[in-house]
Amino acid sequence: MSPILPPDASLQACVVVPAHDEQQRIAACLEALADQVGIAPEAYEVIVVLDRCRDQTEQRALEAAAWHPHLRLQLRQGPGRGVGAARRIGMDFACARLLALGRSEGLIACTDADTRVAADWLRAQLDAVRRGARAIGGRIDLDPGEAALLPAQVLGDRARMLARRAEHVRPLAEHRGERTFTSAPAHGQFSGASMSVTVATYAEVGGLDPHPALEDEGFERMLRRHRVPIDHAGTVRVTTSARRRGRADRGLARDLAVADWFARRSYEGSDYTLEGLLALKRESIALVLPAREVAETIGPIVDALLPLQAAGLVDELLVVDAASQDGTAAVAERHGATVAQESELLAEQGPACGKGDAMWRGLSATSSEIVAYIDSDTTAFDAGFALGLLGPLLGEPSIGLVKGAFGRPFRVGQATIPDGGGRVTELMARPLINLHFPALAGFVQPLAGETAGRRGLLEALPFAEGYGVELGLLVDAERLCGLDALAQVNLGVRQNRHQSLGALGEMAYAILIAAERRLSLEPLSTSAHITRARGGGLETPLVAIHERPPLAALRAGMSAAAPVRVSQQASG
Repeated sequence: MSPILPPDASLQACVVVPAHDEQQRIAACLEALADQVGIAPEAYEVIVVLDRCRDQTEQRALEAAAWHPHLRLQLRQGPGRGVGAARRIGMDFACARLLALGRSEGLIACTDADTRVAADWLRAQLDAVRRGARAIGGRIDLDPGEAALLPAQVLGDRARMLARRAEHVRPLAEHRGERTFTSAPAHGQFSGASMSVTVATYAEVGGLDPHPALEDEGFERMLRRHRVPIDHAGTVRVTTSARRRGRADRGLARDLAVADWFARRSYEGSDYTLEGLLALKRESIALVLPAREVAETIGPIVDALLPLQAAGLVDELLVVDAASQDGTAAVAERHGATVAQESELLAEQGPACGKGDAMWRGLSATSSEIVAYIDSDTTAFDAGFALGLLGPLLGEPSIGLVKGAFGRPFRVGQATIPDGGGRVTELMARPLINLHFPALAGFVQPLAGETAGRRGLLEALPFAEGYGVELGLLVDAERLCGLDALAQVNLGVRQNRHQSLGALGEMAYAILIAAERRLSLEPLSTSAHITRARGGGLETPLVAIHERPPLAALRAGMSAAAPVRVSQQASG
C-alpha cells in the first residue's frame, strides 16, 4: 500500500472508486480519470478503495499511476463488507481531505472500477457546482461492445425503463419543492457509476449508509429526505460495463443478468409439437401427477396425457394419490393411469405429509431420466401443458429445470378477473424472491406446480414436504447449477381451483419457512402449527414445513431400497 499523500492546496475534487477483484478493468478506469480535460492535475485526486481484493487489482492500479505520473492516486483498504462500506470509507476520506483545506463546496465524486468517465466528466460537474448544484447524477451508457452481446429485448427494456425514470424525476422534484437545474432532466440516473455531492451536502446528510449493495439508491433516498435537489443534466457522462456477472448481489450487473436470462430462457409452449419432440427425444420421460381430492379433474387430465405415452414420448405416467376420499385414485385408474398411494412409496420414511412429499416419493417411484410434475386440479387441461414443459429440456441439453408460466385468472361467481389468481405468489413468493433471491426475479410463476427437470438434478435437491417445495427447488437448483440452467415456458392460461384465504395463509407460511431455511446456516426450530383467530377463538392447523433429503443422499445411506407398491389398471 502506497503512503497517503498530503492534499494539494489547489484540490477541488476527490474521485472515489471502490474496487473488488477488478484487475481486468481498473486500468481503463484510471486512464480515463487521468485524461481529464479542463481541470489541472493537482486539482483532483483519485481514491481507490481496495475491498479485500484477491487478485492483482492493486498492482494494476499502481501500474496505471506509473504510466500517468500526473495522476494523484490514493489507495485505501476496504473492510470486505460490500461496495457500500467500501464507498463510504472512500467518501469519508475525501470529505476529510477537502474539509482540511476549507473546501466545503469541494466535490466528492464517485464512479465504479468497471466504468470509464468522459474526458470532461469532472469539469462538467464542477461547472454544475458553480451553478448551484449540490448533488449530481451522470448519464450512464453501456459499453457498446459489451451491450452488442445482449439480446435486443434487454436493450429495449432498459431504454424504456430509463425513459420512464427520466419522466419521473421532474414531477418528483416539483412535488418536493426542489430546485431543478435544467428545463427538462436529460435522464433520471443517480448511480455509483456517476454520482457526486458537495462536501457540505455530504456532511449535512450524514454520509452514505454502507449497505452491502444498492448503496447508491439508499444515498439518493437520503438526499431526497433532506430535500437536496439532484442535477440530472446530460453533460456528465460515463460508459460502464454491460457485464452480467458483477461483484455485488444487486445492481446493474444483476439486472442485466436477469433480463438476459429472461430473454434467452423464456420459451413458448405452443412452439412444441408431439412430432417435433419425438424427433428430439433422446431420454426417457416420466410424468408425475400429485393428486388430492381431484376426482372431477383427474380423468380429463389423464385422458389428455395418455396419447403422449401411446405415441412413445412419455415412458411413465404416475398419479400419486394422497388417500383422497372422493375417489380420485379410482377415477385415475379407470381412465388408464398408474396410481400409487403416496404413503406407500418409501413407506419406511413414515406417512406422507404434503404436496412436496408426494413429489419426492413420486420421483423415487419412477426411473426416467426426465421427470415432469403436473398439477391435477386444472380445468380445461390439454396435452400442450406437458409438451411445453418438456420442450426446453429436450431441445437444450444445458437446461436442468423448467418452470411453467401462465396467466392465472381468478373466478368470482360468474365473473373472471384476468391475472387475479396467484395470490400467494404476488403477496409472499415474489416479495421474498426480490428481497433475498434476486437472481430468480424473472420467473413469472415461481410457485407453478408444472415443473420438469433432469433426474440427476432433482435427486440432488431436498424437497420441502408441503407447499414450500416449489420455491425450495427453484432456489436450490439455481445455487447448484446457476441461473442459466433454469428456464420457464409460457403455457397459456391455467385455471385451477381457488383455495380459501385460510388455506392460502398456511401455504404462505410453508413458503416463508422454506425461504428462511435457505437464508440461514443454522437449523431453524420452527413450529409446524400456525395460530389464527377464527370465530371468536383460536385454531392452530398443522402445516407441512419439514424437508425430505435429496434422494441421492438417502439412497447412498440405505442398505437396500424399499419396494415400491403401485396399482395399475390397463388402459382401454
